[in-house]
Amino acid sequence: MEHLERCAWALRVTLVRAAVRSYLPWALVASMLAGSLLKELSPLPESYLSNKRNVLNVYFVKVAWAWTFCLLLPFIALTNYHLTGKAGLVLRRLSTLLVGTAVWYVGTAVFANIEHYTGSCYQSPALEGARKGHQSKQQCHGEGGFWHGFDISGHSFLLTFCALMIVEEMAVLHEVRTDRSGWLHAAITTLGVALGFLTFIWVWMFLCTAVYFHNLSQKVFGTLFGLLGWYGTYRCWYLKSFSPGLPPQSSSLDLKQDSYKK
Repeated sequence: MEHLERCAWALRVTLVRAAVRSYLPWALVASMLAGSLLKELSPLPESYLSNKRNVLNVYFVKVAWAWTFCLLLPFIALTNYHLTGKAGLVLRRLSTLLVGTAVWYVGTAVFANIEHYTGSCYQSPALEGARKGHQSKQQCHGEGGFWHGFDISGHSFLLTFCALMIVEEMAVLHEVRTDRSGWLHAAITTLGVALGFLTFIWVWMFLCTAVYFHNLSQKVFGTLFGLLGWYGTYRCWYLKSFSPGLPPQSSSLDLKQDSYKK
């Protein structure tokens, strides 16, 4: 438990800060542009991370939203109930995961449709020998062809959105005070550390995507869609009363205490 506490402390002084929530979006954009320019002007030699079958890509990035969803669900439930004591508010905050699922689903569906309507089937990856009569990417691949369309980077989109969402939700740790010997403290600490490491994986794989995969325009659109999903929710909609709301902050907790006094 001591090592876990040290990890939790390190995360508190890195990820769980207002400055991180403010500057991380800009840092992601800057790293995406820098990595993309490096890929175009001075490509790095192939490595384990440039192989799409690497462990992080197959077992984490490919199911990035599942990892994010499964860890945020108990984290939001425990921290928000501990701070507010109201099941209704907890359910309301948990609906952010439904919103996130909708953002993920709509984003990936839009990307797939754009690739479909802008694409054609070819006999080789060099775009030689255009085939006719193939109406979909699946049909093209099924007959040994290669589909080429405007493939917006789903990795850039989802990793941006997931990293920013986790950082927003982890801000609640500033308000959490629990008995260090209790099970609640152990559970929240464990989940917080897991989410912190998951965020570092998402950012690292985002950088790998920038350096090794897609072209600049595809990564720009992917990253912008991820930023739009985050900004439209946490910076716009969640500030409204008819929304899932933001993680509990000091002001909301003061209102709760005042209501108890009355």
